[in-house]
Amino acid sequence: MSHTAVTGQPDACPRLSFPVDRLVLTPDDIDLARSPMAGHFDAETYVLGAFNPGLTRLPNGNLLMMVRIAEALREPIHDGHIHAIRWDAGRYGLDAWPLDMVDTADPRKFAILGGGWPVMALTSLSWLLPVEFDPDGLRVEAIHYDRAVAPQHPFQCYGVEDARISHVEGRWLMTSCSVSPERHSTTLYSSTNGLDWTFEDIVLDHQNKDMLIFEGRIGGRYWAQTRPLGSLYFAYPPGSEWKAGPSINLATSPDLLHWKPHREPGIRPHSGTVATARMGGGAPPILTDEGWLSLWHGVEPREIVGVYRTYWSLLDRDDPSRILHTGNRPLLDPAPDLTAPIDHQMYVHGVVFTTGIADAGDHYVVASGEADLACRITHIPKSLFRRL
Repeated sequence: MSHTAVTGQPDACPRLSFPVDRLVLTPDDIDLARSPMAGHFDAETYVLGAFNPGLTRLPNGNLLMMVRIAEALREPIHDGHIHAIRWDAGRYGLDAWPLDMVDTADPRKFAILGGGWPVMALTSLSWLLPVEFDPDGLRVEAIHYDRAVAPQHPFQCYGVEDARISHVEGRWLMTSCSVSPERHSTTLYSSTNGLDWTFEDIVLDHQNKDMLIFEGRIGGRYWAQTRPLGSLYFAYPPGSEWKAGPSINLATSPDLLHWKPHREPGIRPHSGTVATARMGGGAPPILTDEGWLSLWHGVEPREIVGVYRTYWSLLDRDDPSRILHTGNRPLLDPAPDLTAPIDHQMYVHGVVFTTGIADAGDHYVVASGEADLACRITHIPKSLFRRL
């Protein structure tokens, strides 16, 4: 196995630039009068972010983004309490937490104090909105509010987040994170047309995020990248090329519902750089002449959230645990020039979170969430993704 790791510090490398690289959807484009939560309670809400879009090509040639809409309370703190939105038995309501019980340092969530382990609640509830774009992913053709994916079950009571869409043998498959006090699980949806989604089931249990289904079976089985989380990681021995921490694992399934962890590791943090100290899957792997192309995110620890960048690897077409090549510099960096017009809406900085890829002839259309706020489209030449 060969693995060309990310080397050096990203700040020393000039940011790659592409002729087409822009924001295509922002919070102001969303009509909350058509939200699944509209009319359920009196408090005013706003779009905290319209971001992290799953991406696929529809039968008509257009691109579909399944956009995460984080809908938050305009004034979550009043009367000595902070409030959170929760779904329960078909209705949305508000929970009130005394301010002396919480820590609100992270704008995306608040921590509940006094427990023996980290416990948190969210300042928003997320649902998934299908937005249809032209074939280049640059112009909105339709926003399908009537096909939104929202909580349906108790294990989704705090929302449905971060869709990833794969097209496998004529069927569209969408993984998402479902959030609740019961568990933080991965849930699977399917579609016969890329627009109308049917809930299938929970497929991965607590805190296994960023599940990306390969766009094609290998050896008759479905494959996926996963990213288990935990509060404890065992150290590699001194001098190892690897760094302990969250990594991208692999799993296989005969039927998409029952997944077995693969014995061999997937993509791991490298000890030579802090830029990928934390990592997770980005876009579902797609098959190229060079192997499976995997776009993933690496996180450099900095302040509360860290700096998120997109990297890429090529995996062996018959054994995805064999890493053939990894790009030695970030593919995408956070782009403050793109978010400058909406800077007044920003609450985090330094984040690009790639979540989708579609073939467009001589280039790929790559979809990302920018700053947990907006949707970014980048056209990247296929010639960039080659082994040296």
